[in-house]
Amino acid sequence: MQSFPEKKKGKGTCLQSSQPVPAARLPYRVKLSAGKKYAWCACGHSKKQPFCDGAHVTKAPGISPVRFTPDSDKKVLLCACKQTGNAPFCDGSHLKVLLRDAVKAVRSLVK
Repeated sequence: MQSFPEKKKGKGTCLQSSQPVPAARLPYRVKLSAGKKYAWCACGHSKKQPFCDGAHVTKAPGISPVRFTPDSDKKVLLCACKQTGNAPFCDGSHLKVLLRDAVKAVRSLVK
């Protein structure tokens, strides 16, 4: 499980990746409509999170969006850390990453 990297800004900072990058530290709460087709961003590069905008084509060619169609209207938590084992839905994996990063930070302070 990867850590949450600091987001870099500026030209030339985004390279192609074979692993997904976290889009956010916490999941997205969204309202889904029954019968509507959705494409969840699995790569983390989309500017329309949590949904795909096609950014994977150039930034993460080996990663494809997860397509799904809900059978009823519902509010759900969609994964933003891209570490879920139940894509596209949040399974709490972000908590493990946050905890591990916090432990690393504390250990670096006490050294």
